Amino acid sequence: MADSEANPPAPVRLWGGRFESGPADALARLSVSVQFDWRLAQYDLLASAAHARVLHKAGLLADTELARMLGALEELGRACRDGRFRPSASDEDVHTALERGLLEQVGALGGKLRAGRSRNDQVATDLRLYLRDHARLITARLVELEQALLGQAERHLSTPAAGLTHLQHAQPVLLAHHLLAHVQAFSRDSGRLRDWDKRAAVSPLGAGALAGSSLAIDPEAVAAELGFESAAENSMDAVSDRDFAAEFCFAAALLGVHLSRLGEEVVLWSSHEFGWAEIDDAYATGSSIMPQKKNPDVAELARGKAGRLIGDLTALLTTLKGLPLTYNRDLQEDKEPVFDAVDTLLVVLPAMAGLVGSLRFHAERMAATAAAGHALATELAELLVRRGTPFREAHEVVGHLVVWCQVHDCELADVGDADLAKVSPLLTPDVREVLTIEGALAARASRGGTAPVRVGEQLGRARLAVEEQAAWAAG
Repeated sequence: MADSEANPPAPVRLWGGRFESGPADALARLSVSVQFDWRLAQYDLLASAAHARVLHKAGLLADTELARMLGALEELGRACRDGRFRPSASDEDVHTALERGLLEQVGALGGKLRAGRSRNDQVATDLRLYLRDHARLITARLVELEQALLGQAERHLSTPAAGLTHLQHAQPVLLAHHLLAHVQAFSRDSGRLRDWDKRAAVSPLGAGALAGSSLAIDPEAVAAELGFESAAENSMDAVSDRDFAAEFCFAAALLGVHLSRLGEEVVLWSSHEFGWAEIDDAYATGSSIMPQKKNPDVAELARGKAGRLIGDLTALLTTLKGLPLTYNRDLQEDKEPVFDAVDTLLVVLPAMAGLVGSLRFHAERMAATAAAGHALATELAELLVRRGTPFREAHEVVGHLVVWCQVHDCELADVGDADLAKVSPLLTPDVREVLTIEGALAARASRGGTAPVRVGEQLGRARLAVEEQAAWAAG
């Protein structure tokens, strides 16, 4: 079934009966989309087989015709997969190419498949099928990244690190707690795709061009065969709706933002100034001029690809914003942003999973700097509150102590008894009992806090959530 360059196939058009001539070359070049929508071929064939069965049920295909049609569609699918059948330069889109392939096999019988459907409901169905499939592939790759973060968190359940606000030392936290914060964001991304799938599980097939069909076809039967929850309620909405594509691009863009945020932190952690982590050689690159360099390219590319994903969403929303009902050819532009978002995530996610899973954290260095910058000041203020001092006053007292430490270049725990008393009579010698990293961590035992017991519980719940995500992706 392979096309020959020497003997190109005769053009097949799905329209043209009322035209006296073919399209101008400029129009043909502008209209062609098969170079990117060919990836929908397998989904178009699935939908075609379901449509053939519906036509048979309606009495529009005889038993023998259905058998020939299904056999031809199955063979065409095999030929597409192994490369024996490919689109030609004269094919306008994936639907045209596949109808040509079907006509080559079964002749005029292939033309019967066009009854009761239009490219308008075909492409809307194909794109939903494609995205529902690939949302699960993306989730499977996202699960791998989450599992890498969970593995690192489990290894660092007792490793203190500096918690930052404004990129300044704020309060000590467990490194595991920090890593699990990223898991929470990615878990929401996964949940967003699952929620999206519920709204995308509506079949447009049967809507025709825009008004449904006078033929006795059964859209609900097609929907059930293709794994949709229902058929579309309104035929006009069915062919014009691209909410599912825009919402998918939003979910992809927000996932890209979360990947970018993690990438930025890896860049910081692996810098000489932070010195928190070392990137494995397999996930770093060098410099063409500086032999000592080890560059965090995976993290930087993840950060950069976020702009691409945001751009895909912006491009699609801009295309959709002024379209009247129902179908308009502008919607040819809906596929490339979606395909680009899918391709981008399926490349970035495995690389980030490998990067995170192979990071080597410098636990001793992180612990040594966890309380730097007077990061235990809040513990001291809250001790005074527990002893009855209003927080406003406690905040003021500890602030004065911090200034004293900055002037004398020392940490809070290093201040002598006499100097504590000079700053405030509230600062008795026993306040030093809370000026330890271990004490500070253990004290943060409220739900969601960084206390080791709470982080351990959080890790267990996160593992269960990721297992559920993996099960959905596999299904």
